[in-house]
Amino acid sequence: MNEFEFLAALRHLPIHDGARDFHDDCAVLKLGNEHLILTHDMMAEGTHFRPDAKMGDVAWKLVALNLSDLASKGAEPIGLLLGHSLGDGDAEFLSGLHEVLTAYDVPMLGGDTIAATGASTFGVTAIGRATHVPVPSRAGAKPGDAIYTTGTFGRAMLGFEGRVDFQEAFNRPRPLLDEGRILAPKVSAMMDVSDGLMLDAWRMAKAGGVSFHLNPELIPVAAFDRFDECIRWGDDYELLFTLPAGHSVPIAASQIGKVMEASDSPVYLGGTALSDPESLGYRHG
Repeated sequence: MNEFEFLAALRHLPIHDGARDFHDDCAVLKLGNEHLILTHDMMAEGTHFRPDAKMGDVAWKLVALNLSDLASKGAEPIGLLLGHSLGDGDAEFLSGLHEVLTAYDVPMLGGDTIAATGASTFGVTAIGRATHVPVPSRAGAKPGDAIYTTGTFGRAMLGFEGRVDFQEAFNRPRPLLDEGRILAPKVSAMMDVSDGLMLDAWRMAKAGGVSFHLNPELIPVAAFDRFDECIRWGDDYELLFTLPAGHSVPIAASQIGKVMEASDSPVYLGGTALSDPESLGYRHG
């Protein structure tokens, strides 16, 4: 199975309402007066990081990409559960873990360690509390909304390729927790961009039953001569969000398009309908 097929099969299992039918970045659980936000992401050697990667960077990125999911819900982190595969770089991993937990003031809650043969695999479950209700989802974009993104796309790609000035963007991304909390009361839809701007825009448009019309001249990229790669490569962890027309933007962001009624394609780039999601970004399987 590929990722899409596996997720489709999961929907035939008993599912909690808070799972949002697996169409969102996180689960949202109402407990009393609080809404807890839960997410889980994994990283595997050879897929998400090179075998020669510094384990301190691996630890930082593992935590950061989970916190980025919380950011897309405007959540305040409560703590983390860690799944750790023991290996030669454990001391360095712990050092990187200490750095990122300290940087974002997030405590550990527990987890599990294993010793295994083969490629190292790590996982984190991040738990947060909503700072605004309703909690933003991927599915709320409406025709007439404006489409925005934070940051610049392609920085992680260039860092992966060895560009010294962009290596931190790939090795130690910065989850936009403050920005997410500021945006949560205002957005109609929001998610973080982890698998490429085009693929995640497709996902958001599909979730909302609308079409995204994007202007390529407005999309900020790190390398104009590699525009298509920058908007498809992924690992940028910027926020993609929509705002009702006429609403002010409370953070630094670029308007890159407009939400329209659903039509032949979920995403149009400069008037061209994008028809093959397999070519739009990174998908497992």
